[in-house]
Amino acid sequence: MVKVLAIFIGGGLGSILRYMVGILMLKNIHVNFPFATFLVNIVGSFILGFLYVLFVDKPEMSPALKLALTVGFCGGLTTFSTFSLEMFEMIKSAEYIQAVVYVLLSIIICVAVVSVGAYCAKLI
Repeated sequence: MVKVLAIFIGGGLGSILRYMVGILMLKNIHVNFPFATFLVNIVGSFILGFLYVLFVDKPEMSPALKLALTVGFCGGLTTFSTFSLEMFEMIKSAEYIQAVVYVLLSIIICVAVVSVGAYCAKLI
């Protein structure tokens, strides 16, 4: 039950942060591109890569804390479903080039920042 509660709390915090980033981006960036989703997916990928290595090297850490930060916080922060909806809307609006750029950048950058996060954790 402690693990479920940890995921619940971490997921809530990640979701609130994602929402706040969305509001901030809408107020400050006036471009037809889903920057908020793009940004949270990049940041979440970095954090998850970092935590993966950190937790592998530190098995004594609390399993509830590991779940709160990975499944909960990173799962709540990042959002594949929103990414998918944004892709659907771009394709529906015949914004094919933007859709392809978004997919490629999202995949390439998120995989790269997982690696950077993992590398950074090894420096600790």
